[in-house]
Amino acid sequence: MESKEKKAKILIVDDVPANIKTLAEILKDDCQILMATSGAKALEAVAIHTVDLILLDVVMPGMDGYEVCKRLKEDKSYAEIPVIFVTSNHDKKAMVKGIVAGAIYYLTKPIDKDELRKLVKNILQMSDYFSPQR
Repeated sequence: MESKEKKAKILIVDDVPANIKTLAEILKDDCQILMATSGAKALEAVAIHTVDLILLDVVMPGMDGYEVCKRLKEDKSYAEIPVIFVTSNHDKKAMVKGIVAGAIYYLTKPIDKDELRKLVKNILQMSDYFSPQR
C-alpha cells in the first residue's frame, strides 16, 4: 500500500472567483485548497479548518485583506498562520501596510507560477521548522 504525504492546507481568499481558480490551479498538485470569497468567510474558514497558509487578496468589499490579517494576528489561535497578500497594487506604501498588518509576504499580480510555488513551499517549510510542536 502506498503512503500518501500529507498536503498542506492553503486558504485562498479573494472576492473574484476567477482569481481563486488561477491560484488554485497553480497549487492544487502540492496543496489541499480551501476557498473563501470574502473576509468574513475567511475568518469562518479558519475557525473550522486547520489552515497552514493563507493567500489573501487586499481589496475586497466589506472587510478588506488588511483587516482580515489584523484580526487573524490578534487571535492567538490563528496568529501563527502565515499570510501572503496577493494583489495587483504595486504601491510600496500598500506593501508596508500589509507587512505591518502581519503578512509574511506581499505578492503582486500578475502571478509567476514558479515564484508562487517556490514561495509557498519555502514558507511552509519555515513554518514547520519554527512550529512549537517541533
